Amino acid sequence: MEKKVYISKEWIIKSIKEFVDKSPLNTMQDGSGEPAWDQVLIGFSSGIDEIWQQYKEYVGAFHWTPWEVFNQHCPDENASAEELTIISWVLPQRKLVRNANKQAKIYPAKEWARIRVYGEEFNIALRRHLVKKIEGKGYSAVAPMLVHNWTIVKSKNFSYASSWSERHAAYAAGLGTFGLCDGLITSRGKAMRTGSIVAKISIKPTIRPYIDHHAYCLYYTDKTCGKCIKRCPAHAITEDGHDKEKCRLHLDKSRKYVKKHYGFEGYGCGLCQVKVPCESIIPVKKAREALKRGDPPPSPPPIA
Repeated sequence: MEKKVYISKEWIIKSIKEFVDKSPLNTMQDGSGEPAWDQVLIGFSSGIDEIWQQYKEYVGAFHWTPWEVFNQHCPDENASAEELTIISWVLPQRKLVRNANKQAKIYPAKEWARIRVYGEEFNIALRRHLVKKIEGKGYSAVAPMLVHNWTIVKSKNFSYASSWSERHAAYAAGLGTFGLCDGLITSRGKAMRTGSIVAKISIKPTIRPYIDHHAYCLYYTDKTCGKCIKRCPAHAITEDGHDKEKCRLHLDKSRKYVKKHYGFEGYGCGLCQVKVPCESIIPVKKAREALKRGDPPPSPPPIA
């Protein structure tokens, strides 16, 4: 490990943005030179935040806290939860890709399928790049999605769930809330991918501008939407929420479609993420305007 050099929030943000802007991996990988992702959103959360224990209790005992995953893979550090910072980011889909997928009826547009494969390869590279940059400053870091024992688990309450969720890490970092289809609605909308790492550094966490995990979804706030229900070709979204098993089976079918029609190994869908009000913005006007003004999070409702 290198001699420790102070790491600031600004340095981390700059490191991520430079990699997104300059890495040759951030392309559609189709010879066009078109970038895979739009401008990145970045947020921070603390390892001592009580939300991690809430996830564990709500999702299942298998869901890691930052302390658990860090100390599993950096055992020599023996870090406490309060010494850990979780760095999360959102990679928004570009308009070109979103417009292509708006035309899709059953299976993803070619551009969307390319991003699901090659765009996520870039996301993996970003995780590794940031871990290496932080280690170069003398600190330890781990990308939970890339460790050997990350897994998907059959869940009693949720059909199946993973030992680390990038969307839930992004929620903890103030980057968005969940919609009817389980997608994360961010300030750049729901058409995006997320990533995160856990590091033994001290960065002030981002204030979550919400207390309701559905605060940005029109359906949950005033029942005026539900557009993602009609967009889902697998009928996996209803007023009761998202059926993960139906969704998974449709994604399996999409692999054959992508291979046959587009000529590469890939998959995807994302129809519920486009041609809907939350595609590229927060559709709940009050929440969108409050975020723009930088208002503090709303007070919790009084206890009855």
